Amino acid sequence: MTTGSNGVRQAILDAALELGEQHGWDDVQLHEVALRAGVTLAEIRHHFEHKDAFTEAWFDRADAALLAMPQTPGWDRLTPRQRLHAAIAAWLDALATHRRMTAVMVRYKFQPEHLHLQAMGVMRISRTVQWIRDVALLPEVGWRREVGEAALTTIYLATFARWLADDSPGAQKTLALLDRLLAAAEQAALRFTPRG
Repeated sequence: MTTGSNGVRQAILDAALELGEQHGWDDVQLHEVALRAGVTLAEIRHHFEHKDAFTEAWFDRADAALLAMPQTPGWDRLTPRQRLHAAIAAWLDALATHRRMTAVMVRYKFQPEHLHLQAMGVMRISRTVQWIRDVALLPEVGWRREVGEAALTTIYLATFARWLADDSPGAQKTLALLDRLLAAAEQAALRFTPRG
């Protein structure tokens, strides 16, 4: 097992995801996660206070991949559209090893009786969109930023929804959709940009 607090947390998360793939997310038992990860139930509780915390940690992993993108050589020389495309693609790629489980986790979170999880999900969407904006070095402020955030949220959610069901190699259908959506947004922004 990986040592260190973050290593233990990641090992627990990986064990939960692997068991979810084998048995289904609803059937994941924390004592089985502990056994697979080589930890105690007390250690699981220390890192994950409830089952949805696994979902949040899984999306945190995607956010970490997204936040690493500005370290890419030449990142600041890419166009905003190229940075947005690469940032969202990196976020999705970080989840690719457990795409099926990601879809199950999202469905679980948005079941009608899980209003508290839905509220957390909306906050997660907003937070991730903010990170995407910052990683892509988008300059808008004021009302232009608000309009841009609304458009980017729509693009992000449409792309994520397509990715969850995409069986094409390398998620090429999703990446093509993302490219089309970003191109359309770019064209719309140009139409509404004052000249002179």
